[in-house]
Amino acid sequence: MESIKEIYRIGNGPSSSHTIGPKNAAIEFLKKNPNAKSYQVTLYGSLAATGKGHLTDQAIISVLSEEKTTILWAPETFLPFHPNGMKFEAYNEKGKLIEDWIIYSVGGGKIADENTELKEFHIYPHKNISEILHYINERGLTFWEYVEKYEEKDIWEYLTKIWHTMKQSVEDGLQEEGVLPGGLHLRRKAMSYYTKSKSYKSSLIGRTSVQAYALAVSEHNASGGLIVTAPTCGSSGVLPAVLYHLSKEHGFSDKQIIWALATAGIFGNSIKFNASISGAEVGCQGEVGSACSMAAAAANQLFGGTPQQIEYAAEMGLEHHLGLTCDPICGLVQVPCIERNAFAALRALDANLYAMMSDGKHIVSFDKVVETMKLTGKDLPSLYKETAEGGLAVVHKPSKLK
Repeated sequence: MESIKEIYRIGNGPSSSHTIGPKNAAIEFLKKNPNAKSYQVTLYGSLAATGKGHLTDQAIISVLSEEKTTILWAPETFLPFHPNGMKFEAYNEKGKLIEDWIIYSVGGGKIADENTELKEFHIYPHKNISEILHYINERGLTFWEYVEKYEEKDIWEYLTKIWHTMKQSVEDGLQEEGVLPGGLHLRRKAMSYYTKSKSYKSSLIGRTSVQAYALAVSEHNASGGLIVTAPTCGSSGVLPAVLYHLSKEHGFSDKQIIWALATAGIFGNSIKFNASISGAEVGCQGEVGSACSMAAAAANQLFGGTPQQIEYAAEMGLEHHLGLTCDPICGLVQVPCIERNAFAALRALDANLYAMMSDGKHIVSFDKVVETMKLTGKDLPSLYKETAEGGLAVVHKPSKLK
């Protein structure tokens, strides 16, 4: 497994795979061809099917320039390596091809191709959570101490920056009103939800506030705001909502929160390594499901769970999202994505509570659920994997989009 820094990336929404990844690819291609007269970029598969709603073309053009760049859309063509394929071409002043490059946005803002996979820099010697559990139990370690052992020395500084950005995305989202861009005319709800939460009795204030925090980040993401992939843009509201709530309402320190981020990261890492966090590859179970799993693990650690209880909480967070489809209406990261973040944040806290009530023993391991999620993702028709050609995206089609 790679560094958990690959799970937590800071960037602008609305999509890690459709916005951050293509932008990163454009940056790399520009470095290699800075003097090209013109560029042509062809988007394939899921990247093309929902690219306009995810601002894929705008992300690429912001790097290569609108005057020089032509974007072509090929939603019916799926390249073999990954559904989110791109082909960059650079031409000289005579219109002659200088270089072409096929690259893929594989989730979480990362770009890769067939050769990249062979060159991945793995820093963790264990391949799944079962192996890690065995290792830390023998040595009396926690998950965050395991992360500390194998990451570079700057990992805590990096996670401090991640936590600061997460908090800022919550607070920024709570201060925003108006209609989200994209044509659905979806009005932001975070500010009003947060205000209304204060009128409930104390036993409900926490849960309603968590919903508001998740909405705040998800709406901020949908409008192109700065967020943290956790593990993706589409699921970026879950973990910050839970951690912000636990920091504010339960008084956990920044140091404790950062340790929890490390633990959440290793679970997200395991999902990414053994299955996928890409909605285009396995559906929304790989995005919101993974985020719920990460948040459940983080919460359980903060409340003093054992490694076995933490693993159980993470397992439930993912298990109860199995089969979740990715069917964004109009290809926008808004409906049903934003609401899903709010419900997943609450489910993460419920998974934490359930695991804390237990002794940590359970029948289906986290790793088995990850394996199941991967198999389920493969079995899902492409209609339900970020193409906006199935599910809610077909059943509900706004008559007027401007």
